[in-house]
This record gives sequence, C-alpha cells and structure tokens, in this order.
Amino acid sequence: MKDYVLLLRNPRAARPFAAAVLARLPISMAPLGLVLLVETLRDSYTLAGVVAGAFAVGVAVGSPVWGRALDTYGQPRVITTSACSSAAALLALTAATSRPEVPPAVLVGLAVLVGLTFPPVSPAMRAAWRVALPDPRQQRLGYALDASAVETLFVTGPLLLTLILAVGPPAAPMVVTVLILAGGGILYSRTEAARSWRPEPRQAVASAGRPPGTRPVALERGIPVTLVVLAAMSVGFGLLDVSLAGLAEQVLGSSDKLGYLFAGIAAGSALGGLLYGNRQWRAPERMRVTVSMGGFGLMLVVLAGAAATDDPPLALLVPVLFVTGLFIAPNLIVLQSLVDELAPSHRLGEAQAWLSTAVTAGAAVGNALAGVLIDRGGPRESLAVAAVAVLAAAAIALAAQPRWRTALQPAG
Repeated sequence: MKDYVLLLRNPRAARPFAAAVLARLPISMAPLGLVLLVETLRDSYTLAGVVAGAFAVGVAVGSPVWGRALDTYGQPRVITTSACSSAAALLALTAATSRPEVPPAVLVGLAVLVGLTFPPVSPAMRAAWRVALPDPRQQRLGYALDASAVETLFVTGPLLLTLILAVGPPAAPMVVTVLILAGGGILYSRTEAARSWRPEPRQAVASAGRPPGTRPVALERGIPVTLVVLAAMSVGFGLLDVSLAGLAEQVLGSSDKLGYLFAGIAAGSALGGLLYGNRQWRAPERMRVTVSMGGFGLMLVVLAGAAATDDPPLALLVPVLFVTGLFIAPNLIVLQSLVDELAPSHRLGEAQAWLSTAVTAGAAVGNALAGVLIDRGGPRESLAVAAVAVLAAAAIALAAQPRWRTALQPAG
C-alpha cells in the first residue's frame, strides 16, 4: 500500500479523488433507495422495480451525452449542472412518491430524468488523474485506486442507506442521497484538477492517422467490440448481484447473510484492483483482458458449484466470492485503458461515458434475467448463467484480438 499512500499525500490527487468518491456514492444508493421508498409508500415491488429500472435507462442514455459535453465545455460547468439537476429531480421524485394522488407514470418519468441528468463523475475523474499525476506510472496507480474505491461504494452505499432508514422516516435516505449528489458534484467541480483539465484539440488526433470526424465515438475502430465485451460481463454482474440476494434468502435461510456475501466479493475486487495497478505487466492490455475475464468466469463456475451443494456454509462461500472478486476490478481497469487507447484523444470523456452506458445497460438486463431464472430454478441456475455470460465476454475478447491489434497500430 506504500505507493498508494504516497499518491494520496499529493493534495492535487487526493482532493479530487475524495470528492469524486463522495459524488459517486449516490450511484449505489439511489437504485436501492428508490426500491425501498416506493415499496414502503406505494406498497408495490412491481412499481419499485419499474422506477429503479427507469433510473438505469436514464443513466445509460444520458452518460454519453454528458461525456461529450465534458469534452466540449470542460468539467466544472458540466458536473455542477448535471449534479444539481439530478439532485433536484431526485428530490421531486421523493416528494411525488409520498403523495398517493401522484400517478405511477409520473414517478417513472421523474426516475428517467434523475438518470438522464446523473453527473459523469467517473469519466471526469479519469481525465483529472492525467492532470493531477503527470507520471504515467502514477496515473496507473490512480486508475487502480479509483476502480477499487468504486467497488467499495457498492457495499458502503447500501449500508449507509439502511442505517439512515433505521433512524429516520422512509424519505430520509433519499434526502441524504440528494444532498450527497449535489454537494459531491460541487466539491469535485471546485478542485484544481477539475478546473485545470482541458480536452485536447481536435487536431491532436492527426498523429493517430485518423480524421477528427463527428460520428459517435462508440463507432470508432475497436470500440464497439470493447463495449460488447463490457456489456456481456455486466450482464454477469447483474445476474450475480440478484443471485446473491436469492442465495442468502432461499439457500442460506436469511437475507441478513447477504451482507457477508457482498462484503466478500467487494473486498476481493478492491484488493484485486490495488494489486493489479501496482505491478508492471509485459503483455499488452488487449491480451490481459482475456485472462482476467476468463478467471472471473471460471470462478463463477466454482461459485455455482459451491452453491449447488446441500446447505453450503458461509465459510465456503465467502472465500470463493473473495477470490472471484479479485478478477473484477482488473477487468474494469483494463477495459478503461483500452478505450483510452482506441478513442480519439479529444473525445476521451465521451468514450469513457459509453463504458458507463454498457455497464448500466448490461447490469439491468442481468437483473431482469436473474429474476426470471430464480423464480424458475433458484439462485443456482442464475449463478450458472452468470458464469456463461462472463465466459462469453472472455471468448469475445479473445476473438477481438486481431481487430484490437489493427486498431491500435496507428497509435503505436
């Protein structure tokens, strides 16, 4: 951890990193918070699921738009505008949910608006690392630290949500989420790294042998297959998350044990990201993604097998989940770096935002599919399909090697 400690002693890096972590906490709080709020006040899990899904659709559609705005208008204006707009929409959604006379269609529309305006903090922070840390090795450490921090958000966010709900009214978690969303975005926008970053001029891509163009960056050479790989992996993410909830309730006999399962996989992912970022690798990143993705898929096979035993103990499941998690953050780090290499240098914000779209859309499909599979065959069947989805992503990454190699040659 010494290298990471030294990195965080640099205030140019520590301040935007801390603010970005705070600003992204709502991405793990809002979906679960909306489900709890709508189910409590409207007594409908169906409506709660639709509202949470509408939020995910909004994020998937809005992310590339805001990412492109980053490359045009800079970070402070875009992050402040989107964060405050999303917070206002979330506050309106919270108030509307508490009023029975407001029709469900209005709740769904407001949820879409919350997602559409959700701030593109992750693409912005990735660009900010390049400003705060000029040294490429330090940048790699920053990327790894950021990916590991994001993994912990998906444990700390729901935990904070449940603690607030335990001591306050049903709307309290959403009000706190609104404050974090707006406050975190404003704090990040005021950091030196966010204010100093400038997109590269369009003429900079001439060195890569490609005209600037105006077509969506998602169609640039090599990027479509990268998004497909990430989306397929994210389907596995969505299946895994819901499968763990079903495993805790149906197999382990208590949803209270879900926290142990999520803690195991999140801890493994955080450690895996830190270990990955602190090593020098000889193989190119396009080849590394096949290995890390394959490891993730194989560990899901092991997990499905462990869950298939009669009364599997937590002492077996948690270590398996920990090892499974070791492969998650490295996959995200590699795919982010690969997109940076493939995208025109003046459109990196938009390119990274498309990754958010792939993750959100894939996870939403996985969540929906998991519900059907668990109702039909239980969480074990859902875990098996999650393994198939991730191994399919590894196979696509392997097949994409020639295309990636060709697309990267001009920049090399």
